[in-house]
Amino acid sequence: MNTPDAEALYRAVLEQIRAAYPEGAFGAPDGVAIAGIHSGGAWLAERLARDLGATQWGVVNVALHRDDYAKKGLHSQASPTALPFEVEGRRILLVDDVLHTGRTVRAALNELYDYGRPASVELAVLVDRGGRELPVAARFTGGEPQQMDPDSTLVLERADGGRFALRIEARDPH
Repeated sequence: MNTPDAEALYRAVLEQIRAAYPEGAFGAPDGVAIAGIHSGGAWLAERLARDLGATQWGVVNVALHRDDYAKKGLHSQASPTALPFEVEGRRILLVDDVLHTGRTVRAALNELYDYGRPASVELAVLVDRGGRELPVAARFTGGEPQQMDPDSTLVLERADGGRFALRIEARDPH
């Protein structure tokens, strides 16, 4: 399988979001807030916030809500959740790099609800690789890789100048 072009996928997601929301939806104090899932989703959220003129965006750490927390524990480099906006009653665009089983998104929703009850949450992902274990779907998707090895995973990296790149690596069996 060829590695997908992360920049092309990013442009596709950005254009879908721009087409779905009215101009200024992200710039108003009570407008749509962006929350990126640590870490790849947070990088995407930061860039989306800049490109969409969003005034409010933050990072969601799902570590404490993961269903494998007892086995894996906290990741040593995970940053804490930082949502510098009111979640209660807010429209939130939740952002992640790769959607696969849906378990990370479930954990992110649980974390968001620890901060309040949003009016709505819509999901944007760079890559939807299928293989859902939970009924989760993204409204905005950059693309779907073809013939991805089930024993591999896509990893988002930030390259020079804030550009994105994807690489394929073997999945950790643990």
